[in-house]
Amino acid sequence: MGSITFIEHDGAEHAVEIETGKSLMQIAMNNGVPGIDADCGGEAACGTCHVIVDGDWVAKTGKASDEELQMLDMTPDRAATSRLSCQIIVTDAMDGLVARLPEFQM
Repeated sequence: MGSITFIEHDGAEHAVEIETGKSLMQIAMNNGVPGIDADCGGEAACGTCHVIVDGDWVAKTGKASDEELQMLDMTPDRAATSRLSCQIIVTDAMDGLVARLPEFQM
């Protein structure tokens, strides 16, 4: 089984097993990764599951919807590769993915 690594703003790393078919947010929550608040439960309505996907993995995570982009526009730490982790459905092809957490969630 593959893994995904979440890196907190302070550099602390959390490697977790891939759970194919679940959102990146669900996997983070299931594994107690700090820094993912997920206040809206995965509806892309709050921005508290913001992650910054390492550049090499952007193509594997799919394209953000207009709704997701509007929510990301309100996040203070937005980067070019920012995504809402609730909108990324994990596949086996994401083995090795690195998602960085911003200093603050919205």
